[in-house]
Amino acid sequence: MRITFLGATKTVTGSKYLLTLGNKNILVDCGLFQGIKELRARNWAKFPIEPSSIDAVILTHAHVDHSGYLPVLVKNGFTGPIYCSSATKDLCAVLLPDSGYLQEEEARNANKYGYSKHKPALPLYTMAEALATLKQFKEIEFRKYKKVDEETFFSLIPAGHILGASFVEFKHFGTILTFSGDLGRPDDPIMHTPSVIQAADYLVLEATYGNRLHEKINPLDELEDVINTTFLRHGTVLIPSFAVGRAQHILYLLYQLKITQRIPQIPIYIDSPLAKNATDIFLKYNKLHRLSAELSAKICEMPTYVNTREESKLLDLNPEPKIIISASGMLEGGRVLHHIRHFGPDKRSTILFTGYQAAGTRGADILNGKNRIKMFGEVISINAEVKLLSNMSAHADYDEILQWLSHFNHPPRKVFITHGETEAADALKNKIEEQLGWECVVPDYMYTELV
Repeated sequence: MRITFLGATKTVTGSKYLLTLGNKNILVDCGLFQGIKELRARNWAKFPIEPSSIDAVILTHAHVDHSGYLPVLVKNGFTGPIYCSSATKDLCAVLLPDSGYLQEEEARNANKYGYSKHKPALPLYTMAEALATLKQFKEIEFRKYKKVDEETFFSLIPAGHILGASFVEFKHFGTILTFSGDLGRPDDPIMHTPSVIQAADYLVLEATYGNRLHEKINPLDELEDVINTTFLRHGTVLIPSFAVGRAQHILYLLYQLKITQRIPQIPIYIDSPLAKNATDIFLKYNKLHRLSAELSAKICEMPTYVNTREESKLLDLNPEPKIIISASGMLEGGRVLHHIRHFGPDKRSTILFTGYQAAGTRGADILNGKNRIKMFGEVISINAEVKLLSNMSAHADYDEILQWLSHFNHPPRKVFITHGETEAADALKNKIEEQLGWECVVPDYMYTELV
């Protein structure tokens, strides 16, 4: 087998790994690059191999940094199956059309406000192209092996993180190659603990938090403080959130605070049709998370769901204190940008981040103290208080990663460390080499190796 790293190399987005087996090409993950301009340009560049030469795509999970490039691959000639878990298929059925819609919306805004050098600005792909891509999805059960050729099989193994998230394990002539995708946390309040893996000859391992430990602070206490402080200022708490996984986690915490009367009866709005659809899927796959059906229903009934643009605009005109949860989580698009434009300059309000902010995103800029950001062709002042919930991540930190690796019954021949900024990837490499004595590589973009 030959593996070529087409994304998530020294960055946390654009996950794509090409596995070549004789005359077969298998792509594991097919994500969008996000963040700095140099990375986003790869979304528009010619794909390194002809999409028509790819036999199949296997997805670890539904987040767009792992799935969002699929419509581009399909419209440029990929006709093969896209294998994933049932929950991943259902989530992609709402995530990918939403991503196409946002691409079209971004192009419309660029043409309306004249901030693109392209005349006219065009979407990377459309909602219709995303919908067409869904026809190629094929769901497979966890832990059931699927045949690639006479000597090669793969299976999906539950990885925690979000609904349907999987490790992908290949067996080829007795050699095991495992892709971690995004590794969940052992004590996540909602998702199950990641499956134990005991053997892999080669491991492709994520390193989002490879240089950090999650703080032991209870996010309930932090969230309570942010809401009550903002409420006393008569401000709004604006929570940019990933619609899949994170929005449901935030609702769980808000429900706990409300039923224990630790926060006032402040209105809660989910301003994201995508988050509403993802929440419905969350209710459907009750066995894939820790919450009972009854508790899940109560949590999901708590907020007011905002569906139309007109309803979304009315939230900005409403002067009363409130909580708005809106996508996207790194402020790269979506309705949350309109709320940032309105509440960002308001000193009474709070912008509350709850997850990783990739370098080059508006979210990272604001979190790092930038008080003026550009969007819609204008500069927006950020006078609102900016906070981060420090223990909300769905990614394992380096200690949790090392704990997961400790279950291996023999060292892999090599560990490829991906899906982390350079500093995080290098730090995890050093920790694994020092504590476990395993050989690690942090691959560059287009790095290739026989395994």
